[in-house]
Amino acid sequence: MIEFYSETDFQLQHEDAYVEWIMNTIKEEGFQVGDLTYVFCNDDYLLQLNEKFLNHDTYTDIITFDYSLGKEVHGEIYISVDRVKENAETFKVTFDAELRRVMIHGILHLCEYGDASKEEKEQMRALEDLYLRQFPS
Repeated sequence: MIEFYSETDFQLQHEDAYVEWIMNTIKEEGFQVGDLTYVFCNDDYLLQLNEKFLNHDTYTDIITFDYSLGKEVHGEIYISVDRVKENAETFKVTFDAELRRVMIHGILHLCEYGDASKEEKEQMRALEDLYLRQFPS
């Protein structure tokens, strides 16, 4: 089950399209869909999580908590709507495009992809691009 919550006034539009896209991505990666929760929040909310759980005193666009069981994907994905807006402006893309990139980035982490090294970052970006093209129009 995939659920969406908001700690701000942001509301995800066309949730069904996102659910289908996320489920298809997980299945294409050879995993099964378990319980996934997305929480849309602001910078301060995510900063508190970053400090409390990761000991990082920095703003970030996403934090993914992985509770997967083998090949069954379970997790919580927290996304700062503030960071997504700023990054969209910085990278000269729409808010929706940047939001989708961040959302699928979290899913790829739950599918065991990392992004610590240069090679991992390149692979992550290529997979993000692949799955972004598959978002239902």
